[in-house]
Amino acid sequence: MADIHPTALVSPQAVLGKDVQIGPFCILHEGVVLGDRVRIDAYCELGVPTPLADGSPLIIGDDAWVRSHSVFYTASRFGEKLVTGHRVTVREHTVAGKNFQIGSLADIQGDCTIGDYVRFQSQVFVGKKTTIGNFVWALPHVVFTNDPTPPSHVLDGPTIEDYAVLAAMAVILPGVRVGRHALVAAHACVTRDVAPFTAVAGVPATVLGPTRAIHRRDMPGASAYPWPAHFRRGYPEEICAQWDTEFAGQGAA
Repeated sequence: MADIHPTALVSPQAVLGKDVQIGPFCILHEGVVLGDRVRIDAYCELGVPTPLADGSPLIIGDDAWVRSHSVFYTASRFGEKLVTGHRVTVREHTVAGKNFQIGSLADIQGDCTIGDYVRFQSQVFVGKKTTIGNFVWALPHVVFTNDPTPPSHVLDGPTIEDYAVLAAMAVILPGVRVGRHALVAAHACVTRDVAPFTAVAGVPATVLGPTRAIHRRDMPGASAYPWPAHFRRGYPEEICAQWDTEFAGQGAA
């Protein structure tokens, strides 16, 4: 049975899984499909209709938690354990994997593909046609752009490969590819492709060197990258066990 606050407006066509919680003053339009144990906090609106959609539903997987004042348009799909901050906006045709974390005031413009275990911190902006791999970090105010000659009708979103880290206020320009395990420094403006395992910084961003050369502050002499060699907080045990094998010794002093 769903626990629906009496002030919430839930369409009879919405499909709710087991033990779903819908908070005060929420709106769920038709075409919303929620998995089991999903929690939707106050003042959220899910399944917003739009002429840009294709008629497919908004699907949110099991064990999600959508915090207050968040808005999700129709025709998007999210894997299990989605977690948002407050006042998140997600437009149509966004497809994301499991354990996606979206920080407060983030804005995903739709037509995006996002992998598993991706973490966005607050106020990340994702332009249409962006492709993001697995285990990617985007820190506060990161911007993914898509128009090479604004304003135009051309949309050429960037591609971010697995395990890349984009530090605060980095700007990724249209069509750029950031490679696996790359690091984009704070305030960098990335105008060209970044090779895997490479750190870049500056405006425009230039190569600093291999990420392996960047040392940890809590263990001088030990490499900070690849980060899964030492950072595990919030990741499930089975993922950490895989990392024990894949990254064994890579973060050592």
